[in-house]
Amino acid sequence: MTSGISEEFTRGPMPARLAVGVISAGRVGTALGEALAQAGHVVASCTAVSDASVSRAATRLAEARILPPTDVAAVSELLILAVPDTELPGLVRGLAACGTVRPGTIVLHTSGAHGISILAPLTEIGVTPLAVHPAMTFIATSEDTARLPSSCFGVTAADEVGYAIAQGLVLEMGAEPVRVSEEHRVLYHAALAHGANHLVTLVADAVAGLRSALRGNELPWQEPVGDTPRGLPERVIAPLLSAALDNALRHGRGALTGPVARDDAETVARHLAALEQVDAELATGYRALARRTAQTAGAGEAMFEVLNGGQPG
Repeated sequence: MTSGISEEFTRGPMPARLAVGVISAGRVGTALGEALAQAGHVVASCTAVSDASVSRAATRLAEARILPPTDVAAVSELLILAVPDTELPGLVRGLAACGTVRPGTIVLHTSGAHGISILAPLTEIGVTPLAVHPAMTFIATSEDTARLPSSCFGVTAADEVGYAIAQGLVLEMGAEPVRVSEEHRVLYHAALAHGANHLVTLVADAVAGLRSALRGNELPWQEPVGDTPRGLPERVIAPLLSAALDNALRHGRGALTGPVARDDAETVARHLAALEQVDAELATGYRALARRTAQTAGAGEAMFEVLNGGQPG
């Protein structure tokens, strides 16, 4: 169990064994269904349309029958709505209109940006609405389920009973529940997206710069630098990135190093010139992040002059 979970969380009643339905068997839905099945719940049904989702359901939700959404809703005590944010409002309205969701059903969606208000059409017919979002990235393999115990879940409910149910489900998956108020769901999700999604872009840009810097200079026993992942550039930067992330999480902004932190405007200008020769967009990305770093580091006027397109004074 995660060390950050307090005794208050672990003392609450755990949910009874539930008949679980998953709409749909995408990356998130499959991982949560698999984790709940491992905890003893019965994942009895799911929806799956694409070949990939049908395959996931067959291999990782083996006891689940593939049914239309209305049929999944009709046989579920816990109904998981794991569809993209853009599809969630229409799905909720459709399920409410068709009348197959029974009062008393626990309806849980996995959207990070939405709270429980989006479930209002179903709440009106007597369901228990939950917003339960895993703060994790998913790659559509069983690794996703294995990572859940190291994750936190942002949970939002209508009342203490709902929070107890959400908390119990998350704990059963081995993860840590974190309360997120309805009004702060978007901020919560924005912070996660800013950290995780933009990190991927940042790392990809850094690796692209390294590929250009290292290509053609490999030692005889090293493979040539190519354009596919897991090569020499990734090996060069991986330990640095891992250390930087660890330091940032443990020390905050005090972990910042490098030319912007040192207020070395001349080096930053040279960086920008070198990146421009490889790809102007790389330089644009560097400039934007360096400007934000300079603001938090309290850099001098010369640094901002460089970042705004000038030369160091």
